[in-house]
Amino acid sequence: MKRFLILVFLLYSFSKPSYSQSFTDSNLPIVIINTDGGIAIPDNPRVFATMKIIYRGEGFRNYLTDQDNAEYLNYNGRINIEIRGSSSQVLPKKQYGLTTIKADNISNNNVNLLGLPSENDWILNGLGFEPSLIRDYLNYNLSRMMGEYASRTVYCEVIINGFYQGLYVLQEKIKQGSGRVDIMKIGTGDNSFPNVTGGYITKADKTTGGDPVAWKMSSYWGINDVAFIHELPKPENVTTWQNTYIRSEFEKLSTTASGGNISLEYGYPSVIDIPSFIDYMIINELSANADAYQFSTFYHKDRNGKLRAGPIWDMNLTYGYDLAIWGFDRSKTNTWQFSNGDNEGPKFWRDLFNNPEFRCYLSKRWNQLIQPGQPLNLSAIESFIDQTVATISEAVVRENYKWGTVPNHSNEIIKIKDFLKQRIAWITSSIGPWSNCSSVETPSLVITKIMYNPDTTIAFPNSSDQEFIEIKNTGNKSVNLTGVYFSGTGFVYQFPVYTIIVPNGTKILAGNAAVFKAKYGFNPSGQFTRNLTNTGENLVLADGFGNVIDNVQYSNLAPWPNADGNGYFLELTDPFSDNSIATNWTAISGTIVSVEDAENDQWLKFYPSPVKNNLTIESGGKEYALQIFDFQGRILKTVYVNSDTYSLDMTSYFPGIYLIKVTTSEGSFVRKITKE
Repeated sequence: MKRFLILVFLLYSFSKPSYSQSFTDSNLPIVIINTDGGIAIPDNPRVFATMKIIYRGEGFRNYLTDQDNAEYLNYNGRINIEIRGSSSQVLPKKQYGLTTIKADNISNNNVNLLGLPSENDWILNGLGFEPSLIRDYLNYNLSRMMGEYASRTVYCEVIINGFYQGLYVLQEKIKQGSGRVDIMKIGTGDNSFPNVTGGYITKADKTTGGDPVAWKMSSYWGINDVAFIHELPKPENVTTWQNTYIRSEFEKLSTTASGGNISLEYGYPSVIDIPSFIDYMIINELSANADAYQFSTFYHKDRNGKLRAGPIWDMNLTYGYDLAIWGFDRSKTNTWQFSNGDNEGPKFWRDLFNNPEFRCYLSKRWNQLIQPGQPLNLSAIESFIDQTVATISEAVVRENYKWGTVPNHSNEIIKIKDFLKQRIAWITSSIGPWSNCSSVETPSLVITKIMYNPDTTIAFPNSSDQEFIEIKNTGNKSVNLTGVYFSGTGFVYQFPVYTIIVPNGTKILAGNAAVFKAKYGFNPSGQFTRNLTNTGENLVLADGFGNVIDNVQYSNLAPWPNADGNGYFLELTDPFSDNSIATNWTAISGTIVSVEDAENDQWLKFYPSPVKNNLTIESGGKEYALQIFDFQGRILKTVYVNSDTYSLDMTSYFPGIYLIKVTTSEGSFVRKITKE
């Protein structure tokens, strides 16, 4: 039966009219592509072409007669281009992947297309299987409004080799980069700790694209295993060590979620960035994405960072629309997509939802997002839909004249709005309470110093190596920093398990620990990964469940004090003042005084450092419990020692940084050890 439906669909698709029409101007940007020699664009390999984008600016009309007017050309240069997509390739209207290149037809050309951040890889989304023409655009924009990265989008009309092709969305391809998925780019030589920890982009997806399956995970449905595919590094570049590492992160998530393990030391909060998983689930459940969790489901992980869900992708089978012509009807107002009996994805999604702590935070976030003034408020979404429809209304007429696929656009929009009303009401009534996590007490930790763009000198020629931030405990209790980390992307640090900060104590984190010590005369508490942005960013300090402890959105612009490349750093004038207000900071230079927690382990000796095979520990006769953790806080070994000297065999451990926790009847402390 399904084969028959597919055949009917193919005959239906290719019998649709593809009329020529007079197209002279548009309220949208106009993209003109001419392939070399006028050849057709294939699926593979890419072909060379010239692309022009006519765009006079926001609110102005664009005219085909301006295609040779440099003043109104947003882009005029070379590209290579191919047909992209999987199921959508059966449609007569194609979608395309393209790269902007230089005149040599070899070098990538990073450019700002239609106001999007500079890059070279782009997609022309043909809006296939999508009679409303807004579903992808709506979801990507809602995700960004929620604070997550999603592909930026601009509507346009496209002409290829002289023939009008209809309405498209120019959007960003998912890839690593500071303006896209902001993680480090891992190389083939990054095979030991900490380099092997990132960055990665991994997806659960169909295998029709030709890329090999890296591994599979089971779903509760029990029929279709979920295929995981490497996106970064590319499948042809991934090493055995990298594949083993990132797969182990997913397996740890699966194990800890299945067991309901909420431990900050070794439960699922130690593996994943919970807010990103919650936001990913919310946008996919709001839209009832028929492919959610199983296909086009991306994950990413930065070096030394947690596993994050997203960005969202391929959101056309949403808001009640599915491939009915193929016998599918999975986008419902009253069903969770992770338990819909079809594309359920790996088990950990349902396990997370069924965990009371995760579900509490999921409900809390949902109920915040649907409030007035928030992105998922029904009125706000309807208003955004109306604005979007007004923007594309005249192009919709031409689109339907060309392809005949949107005969009643206004009715499609009404169906989406009706679906949203029912879906939001159902989720709100079904998601459960959030009172247990409504007012979580967070520690009194305050970001008090930020050195984001140091100057350079003969002694310290590298600016980034001199960066640091300071965190102060302004409370009257010692704080266990287990699970505390900086959320988001771009700036990465998670405190080692069992780290303690005493009242009035500070922790200083440096971009380069050795450089910091050389400059200021004492060791920082830790070394962060990546760098602080010179123009400003939002530093969000959170606990293991994502509860915000402190956040500062610093900037190099007034009214923030000038600490931009001049040897000054930002200092909060009063640690009890609101550090989100620029005028509460000052720019100073000079020495930094360490007020780190006092050492309490003078009776214990560790050697050699760094260690290659065996680490010797002399205790002076004291009895103690010893635990070793990797730098992500995962426990590797526990042993009770009652001898003066103990030899810890580290031969089998990867090179990198490890943490040794020693516990006696008098207390405990953590020592950092480097394994060669």
